Amino acid sequence: MYKNIVCVASGGAMGAVLRYCISLIPSDTDFPFQTFITNITGALAIGFITAFAVLYAERTAGKIPIRLLLLFKTGFCGGFTTFSTFALETVTLFEKGYRNTGFIYPIMSLLAGVGAVMLGEFLADLIIG
Repeated sequence: MYKNIVCVASGGAMGAVLRYCISLIPSDTDFPFQTFITNITGALAIGFITAFAVLYAERTAGKIPIRLLLLFKTGFCGGFTTFSTFALETVTLFEKGYRNTGFIYPIMSLLAGVGAVMLGEFLADLIIG
């Protein structure tokens, strides 16, 4: 059990550090691109990891080690994606009077996030063959 916790914590730390690095990318717009890119990339990653593990098990009769899934799926993706930041930025856009961006940002995030998960699943299927 402690090894599982270490895997989740290690992956979470890596994801959080990468999320922070992306937040440092400069932007000259009111649209929160850094969080958007982080969340869509995270959706792509979790879709890929999940589908890859399932397809690998189905097509090779083997299993991805649970600790590897805990490291990347639970830890890394959990530490990397930023739903709470996304929610705060959406509210802040409305509070600052950026109504159009306040409506566009969550809609784009939802559509692109779902699309990224589907793309991740497709890529895993392509790789596993």
